[in-house]
Amino acid sequence: MSRQTLLGLGFIGPALLATVMFFLLPVVLTVVFAFTNMSTSTGILGGDYQISESDLRRLPAAGVIDQTVTLLTGAGYAVQPDTLARFAADFGDSRAEELASLHDGARFDDRRAMERALKDLRREPLRKVRDRKTAAELFRVSILGQRFDNEAAFQTAITDLGVPQTDHAALTDAAYTGWTFTTQNFELLWELPATWRYALNTVIYVALTLTFNVSVGLFLALSTFYLPNRSAQTFRAIWFLPRILPPVLYVLMWQWLTWDQGFISAILRPFGVEPINWMRHTATHAWTFIVLINGCVGASLGMILFTSALRAIPQTQLYAAQVDGANRWQQVRHVLLPQMRWPILFITSYQTLSLLTSFEYILLATDGGPGRQTEVWALAAYHTALSNYGGNLEYGLGAAYALALVVIGILLSALYLRFFNFSALVAKPRIEQ
Repeated sequence: MSRQTLLGLGFIGPALLATVMFFLLPVVLTVVFAFTNMSTSTGILGGDYQISESDLRRLPAAGVIDQTVTLLTGAGYAVQPDTLARFAADFGDSRAEELASLHDGARFDDRRAMERALKDLRREPLRKVRDRKTAAELFRVSILGQRFDNEAAFQTAITDLGVPQTDHAALTDAAYTGWTFTTQNFELLWELPATWRYALNTVIYVALTLTFNVSVGLFLALSTFYLPNRSAQTFRAIWFLPRILPPVLYVLMWQWLTWDQGFISAILRPFGVEPINWMRHTATHAWTFIVLINGCVGASLGMILFTSALRAIPQTQLYAAQVDGANRWQQVRHVLLPQMRWPILFITSYQTLSLLTSFEYILLATDGGPGRQTEVWALAAYHTALSNYGGNLEYGLGAAYALALVVIGILLSALYLRFFNFSALVAKPRIEQ
């Protein structure tokens, strides 16, 4: 291998590593998580085996017979080291030693038989019926609430209880507290009414904001193109401020404008308009300001890129158009816009993908309110997987939301390439063919 090849690999190696770690790996993990039921309750590193009281109610629906449910609730009573230890802790070592000498290893079918065994104590008898009933419960044999580290230990425990072999598989599945592979996340996305609401909100958000970004950005670029150079640079710098401001500070400025004691309410109060929170008062208000907040950021990027593209157009074409008698509008329509297809394609596709996956400005401005009416798909994925009010973070369902966005983004990119005739844009000029 030549020295130049080694040098090239040395330069490209960090970039490849960063691509794998920060792009490919997250995408692969998103696909994997989307097909699991991973959540806070299951953990992300696997789980153990446990049957709880709430699980008992679901076992008959899983095909477990009633006899097995009874065995799990309590499979008789037994005098063995662990139950004797519990008895000694509550009723004394001397009583435990006497009971062990009389009934060590004995098993009893019901509580009444266990109470009779306790009644046989002579040195320190349990005289009260209430005490004997309490003590008898200490000898109940049950696996409810017990955690088993692996499947083999759990299978051994239910075998010792006398659970029929036919119920072992259903019980093992019900007892496993870790995550498993499943397609239920996508079935849930299809069935939940909220999913379609989030999808509609996303369409509204992307369509309105994208229209604002592209049209205003193009308008600003064309307007400043004909201004003197110094004035145009000043104007572009002012419009670029929203993009370079930290998002939290930028949204706080909008909230100061729109809250009930803010600038807008202060201006309208002398005209008899009651102070309201203009950003969250209604869904229409919320959408208006969400589009404006995101639109000013997106339009500034479009303005810069469109301006660069306009400056790359040879000035001689404009001079020729002027000689032919074309006015400013005719120059824009017939000379500038036809050569802006590639920049418009890039901004449209880039902004679409960016808006599909962005939610930080909505999170800071309305957090999906009022009443989840501005909750877009990406924000729903964030709330589901990383921050919800229920406390149980559903990583698998959140990843399913994200994976759906990846698929939609790929489809929209292919549609844009087709609509803008990408093959013609990258083809060699005819003079070079």
